[in-house]
Amino acid sequence: MAVYALLGWLLYSASASAECTRDFLKEATDKYVAAQAAGSTDEIVALAAPDINYTENEVPKPISEGILTEAIKIDHNRSIHDTVNCATFTELIAATNPHQYVIGTRMLFDGDNKISLMESIITDDGDWAFNATGWYVSSHLYWNSLENWDPIPEDKRDSREVIQSAGNSYFERFKNESVVVPFGVPCSRLEGGASTAPLNMTGDSCTLAGLPSTLVVTDRRFVVDETMGVVDIFLGFPGLDRSQGQKPMPDSHLFRIESGEIRYIHTVSSCVEAGCGMNGTIPPTLRRFRRF
Repeated sequence: MAVYALLGWLLYSASASAECTRDFLKEATDKYVAAQAAGSTDEIVALAAPDINYTENEVPKPISEGILTEAIKIDHNRSIHDTVNCATFTELIAATNPHQYVIGTRMLFDGDNKISLMESIITDDGDWAFNATGWYVSSHLYWNSLENWDPIPEDKRDSREVIQSAGNSYFERFKNESVVVPFGVPCSRLEGGASTAPLNMTGDSCTLAGLPSTLVVTDRRFVVDETMGVVDIFLGFPGLDRSQGQKPMPDSHLFRIESGEIRYIHTVSSCVEAGCGMNGTIPPTLRRFRRF
């Protein structure tokens, strides 16, 4: 009897130790942000599974050769935590770092609370709506500072299904203009450093900015945080880099959802060729939205 009791306790302990809690995920994203600021891979390597799949802009590489080895001054960070999928997403803005970046990182944890997948979209000079003068990141930081991303009061929180559906409908609309996207009022889209907010500071500038109607967006991966009312979607965005034809480019869209409606959208989009194959024909101040 004692042996069975001990075995049961050991099985319970193993299960409990692998529980994916919000506190655990928050600790993991805190360690990630601190690691990037320090330029040290130690904390992430300690959290990583032996067979971790690590990519930067969808290119596999060893963590020891990646962006985490570079100390970056981070001016802003925001993380969301998905306890159902045991996943996180973190947005980093480095506006005053000598080399400016906007980075989006998604982490997925296995049953042992180890990072099984870590994928970062790293944008800098030459990526979508990014330039070397600092306009991109300064603008990104400015518009971000005007937004409210506080936790949603518990009695007003949407279900994860509602949150994910709202974000997903945005991309369903890309291929079918009859799809109704639940844009709220106000609603603004921060695409690179270009915000749609000036189109209508108190209304729905997301609709005014326009959307494509014949574009199929592939490989959507979701991180949903009901507490924050946020869903992030990693995806392949076809046609983003004109030099690559319709090859999907690494992209992240972060949606803030309130009462089932989209309030804010942040994008991080990487290109292969500097300037995304546009030959510098579109000035940064005009790159408010993608044109097709």
